[in-house]
Amino acid sequence: MHFSELISALQNGQAGLQSHQIGRDPKISSGASIDNGGPNQISFLEKGNLLEKELQNTKVGAVLLPPEEHLIKIVQRMNISWAALNDPRLGFAETLEILHPRKHHFTGVHPSVIFGDQVTIGEKVSIGANVYIGNKTVIGNGVVIYPGVVIYDDVVVGDGTEIYANAVVNTSSRIGKNCVLQPSAIIGSEGFGFIPTVNGWRKMPQTGYVVLEDSVEVGAATTIDRPCVGQTLIGAGSKIDNLVQIGHGVTTGKNCAFASQVGIAGGAQLGNGVILAGQVGVANRVKIGNNVVASSKSGLHTDIDPNQTVSGFPALPHRVWLRCSTIFSKLPEIAKTLRDINPPSPQ
Repeated sequence: MHFSELISALQNGQAGLQSHQIGRDPKISSGASIDNGGPNQISFLEKGNLLEKELQNTKVGAVLLPPEEHLIKIVQRMNISWAALNDPRLGFAETLEILHPRKHHFTGVHPSVIFGDQVTIGEKVSIGANVYIGNKTVIGNGVVIYPGVVIYDDVVVGDGTEIYANAVVNTSSRIGKNCVLQPSAIIGSEGFGFIPTVNGWRKMPQTGYVVLEDSVEVGAATTIDRPCVGQTLIGAGSKIDNLVQIGHGVTTGKNCAFASQVGIAGGAQLGNGVILAGQVGVANRVKIGNNVVASSKSGLHTDIDPNQTVSGFPALPHRVWLRCSTIFSKLPEIAKTLRDINPPSPQ
């Protein structure tokens, strides 16, 4: 696809095309980083990005830029095709979707699929080899199920959802429209519920179910547990990375984002727009307000008010944590100074 054709497509996107120059109108085959591309590739530069030197030496055929005059002058001088957008990163995402449209490797239903009783299958559904779909399960229109998936009884899978290889959706789970379950994601596994008794641990039956609202994406090998009663709920538009553990009875608001190795203990309640960076831990039944951001490895042991950024273990407001972290390495000196000022009384 030539750059001029991409420009026509970007005009209908959400990135906010401001201006452009076709230049040599290269044929664009793929995207690349600004410092490692070739003449048939396109890259982008964000506002405030400190890659101006790389831009001056780039070999890409076209670049997406913020509408900043000094950057535009650089690419004009280099005779590179360019487009200025309010959000170049979003424009790059739209470009990659145009260049690499999603393709499924199969259509229709493979003859090896095993169906239970009273299964309902929508229109234009694609189901790969060695899939099992349990009794009374409902599969919506346009759903794509890759090989090796297991879907148990009484599950509902909404229109347009994609379930990748070897994922498991347990009994009574409710999967919304346009969701994505990456390979080996486990939805509705048993919650970790055991009661201590004089004779050892007694299992608490996990009779609840999991609900993923519309447009939720679940990463590879992530597990979302069902509770003993009621539901575990993931709000619409939320994005969950690989290797995340969400415990039984957790509820999240809409448009949350959890990075890899996050662990959320049972009964925690998260508001809308919560962002948990890698390896954040959330304790049992903690309540986290809307738009809270927790930085990597934070431990959230108490309720967090809305609109805060927290860090550390236990988590503190981010600025407080930064002040504390600068002192940690000096604690031995500080302790020695305090002992010198106030030496211990002789025995």
